[in-house]
Order: sequence, then C-alpha cells, then structure tokens
Amino acid sequence: MSAATSYDVDLLVIGAGSGGVRCARIAAGHGARVAVVEGRHWGGTCVNLGCVPKKLMVQASEYGDYVADSHGFGWDTPEGTHDWGKLIAAKDREISRLNGIYVSMLGKAGVRLLTGHAAFEDAHTIVTTPTALDAQAKPERITAERIVIATGSTPSVPDIEGHELAITSDQVFALKEMPKRVCIVGSGYIGVEFAGIFAGLGGSVDLVYRQDLPLRGFDEDLRTALHEAIDQRGIRQHVGASPVRIRKTGEDLVVTLDNGASLTVDCVLMATGRHPKIKGLGLENTRVRTEDNGRIMADRHFETTEPGVFAIGDVTNHENLTPVAIAEGHILADRLFAHHARDWSFETVPKAVFFTPPVASVGLTEMEAAERGTVDVYVSRFRPMRHTLSGRERRTLMKLVVDQATQKVVGVHMIGEDAAEIMQGMAIAVTAGLRKVDFDRTVGIHPSSAEEFVTMRTRTRVSGD
Repeated sequence: MSAATSYDVDLLVIGAGSGGVRCARIAAGHGARVAVVEGRHWGGTCVNLGCVPKKLMVQASEYGDYVADSHGFGWDTPEGTHDWGKLIAAKDREISRLNGIYVSMLGKAGVRLLTGHAAFEDAHTIVTTPTALDAQAKPERITAERIVIATGSTPSVPDIEGHELAITSDQVFALKEMPKRVCIVGSGYIGVEFAGIFAGLGGSVDLVYRQDLPLRGFDEDLRTALHEAIDQRGIRQHVGASPVRIRKTGEDLVVTLDNGASLTVDCVLMATGRHPKIKGLGLENTRVRTEDNGRIMADRHFETTEPGVFAIGDVTNHENLTPVAIAEGHILADRLFAHHARDWSFETVPKAVFFTPPVASVGLTEMEAAERGTVDVYVSRFRPMRHTLSGRERRTLMKLVVDQATQKVVGVHMIGEDAAEIMQGMAIAVTAGLRKVDFDRTVGIHPSSAEEFVTMRTRTRVSGD
C-alpha cells in the first residue's frame, strides 16, 4: 500500500466557509478523496454571520428612503413602520436555505462531511469533538495526506471595563428586538455598514472611532465623502475617540469615551476588528507557525511551515475578503490535484462597503499610486439624477487614478448608488491594464452615473514626483 492510500482521505479541510467549501468541492471534482470538518455553520461566517445576512439587512434599511423619495416623483406612498421580527425571521429562512445548499453541494461532489470541533493530533491526524452544530455527533479520528486550515476569523473585543455588556456582529443578527439607540465602535466595513442599517431602520446611532475619517486604507477622497454621507444619514460621529468603560444603569448602557463624553444607549456593538479562529486547533502539535497578530504563516502556495498543511482565507495574513478565500481554495485544489493553477489577480481585488450610499474601490489609492510615480487624477462629484426630484441631499463621487508614464488606469474609486455593481466592471478594466484612452474611447450609457467614468476629460490634479 502506498503512503498516499494509507491515509483515510487525500485532503481534509477544516472549516466549511466559502474558501474551505470551494477547495473541498474542486478537489473532489479532480478525483481526490476529501473530507470537511465544520463545528458551527455550514457556509461559514459570510453566509451565516457576515456578507449575506448583512446585505439583506442593508436592503431592508433602504425601503424607508424609497418611500420618502417616491413623493418627489408624484407618489403619495404613506410612511410605514418596520417589523424587526419579520426581517429576522425572513433572514433566518434564507440562511437556512443556503446552509442546505452548501451541504448538498458537498454531498453531491462526494465529500465526506464531519461535524465537530477539529484539533490536530499530529500533522496528518485530526480528532473531532461534538459541538452545538450536532451535539449527538460521535468523536472521530481521521488521517489525511494533506490538511487545509480554513477556519476563518472571529470578532475581537477591546479589553475595557464592561466589555461583556457589548455585542459583536456574531450576535447582532439574532437580536430579538431592534435597539432604538445604538453605539457602534469601529469604522471599518462592519461598523460603517451597521451604522447605516440601524439608522435606515429608524434607530439613533453614535459611531465611535479612533481615526479622523472612516474606512482606514481606502482612498482619502472616498473617506472624506463617506464622512459627509454618514453625517447626512443622521449618524453622530465621534472621531478620534475610543470607549474606556461601559456600565449598565437600569435598562440603559452608558458608554464613557476617552475624550470625556458619555453616551446613553440600548446596545453597544463592537466592530473593532477580527482575529484568526485558531483557539483549540492543536497547532502546538504541528510545526505550523503564526504571525505576531496570530494569523497563520503561509507562502504564496498557501503552504504553512508544516509541509502538507495549508491555510487559506481569513485565518492567514492575506486579503481578508470572501471572494479571495474562494479563489485561494480553488487555486490550491487545482494545484494539488490537477497539477495546474487557475490565474487570479490578487493585486486588483475589488472591494465594497454597503453603506447607503455604497462605497466601492479597485486598485491603488491616489496616495499608494503617487508613492510609485507621478499620477494623473480625475475626480467628478455630482448629484445623481434621482435626487434632483427626490430632494435628497446625496452626492456621488467618482475617481480615476492614472499612471502618468503609461497612462494605465491603476485605481478606480466611487461612492454613490450602484457603486458595487459598477465597480465589478471597472475591476475588469483595471485588471486588464486598460489605459485612460481606452476609457475615453468607450461610448457611455446615457443617462447613467456609470457613464461618468468614460467621460472624465479634464484632469483634476497631478500627484507624486
């Protein structure tokens, strides 16, 4: 018997999130014997506690705007009231349906499904123990020639007095009632998006963050425009501030900030980052090493410091976005079992933040591009056609960053309605290395906001050396 066939499976994937499921399914399609271990949610964070339910809640939060805006177009639509319980029940039904799809996909691909918490006994052996996902499951011991760690990440909460009184994004989707007064700490994807959700559903929202502008890492023009949009949404921003204490007073929660201010609310949502989910994984029984931030070290082939053990998705120090995890899982499965690798461009990963209005971006920010050389910058800011009649004060900002020497468009940024939908197409252009002249010679769709990207003729400024 060969070394390969002496193992129970050829590939064992720990974690049935987006990356793990793709890796397992593609590997099985190549003829590998594959097993997946999941201890909490089939489909992972994105499907159950992230992208999907959050997007549904963002959409729910926008219907009040549609009603108000309709009046400017001659409708006499009456203002209604929102039923949080119905939204959560509908969301739960959809998530349950998606869970079933993930299990079905894996089953049809011939993947062996194991429920429980997985821990390394050694570099080729995993032991599972029952979890809440299936408390009746029996412990199992399974050996694998190769193992993929795809356990994702979990919310981080600052160690301040009263932190146990706060919730994270893991709990927010299961709230029985919508809090009327919410303090959200953090201005990344999760903080900004939930600020918009609660404000759109009629809540009073305080957004607290340490930076001067939200969405650290995005283009500065975009961040400035988002700051203005958050104000217009009626959200109170406490910039350059952090919570130092949370106390319960009667039915209220009182949040004290380091600038001396205090906020009285019903709910505190900590959106202060995430850390890799590796607790209890038994990495000490392997040679797998982690970075100082706890993320697993993996090379460009996703192999860890333990030969035969791989890591993909949010558990690593790569770009922590669902489509990136999916791409990594697909690439790894192809390389291990089909001996070729599909090509993905990780240098031009598009990203979107589903505020109202949404933010989307691909490629380099103006600052990043200017550090590499001189760039031509084109910026357009305007009021969308819809709001000339709705009367709503909402502005769209669109921006192109162009390398002056090659005239390649190296960055595209937008805040405005349909930004995410538009940016997917822009990402193809940036990935393909199209030049500004290619944008200029493309005929626009009129009237649309998207056409602005192909009609910017006047350079706004030059940045860099």
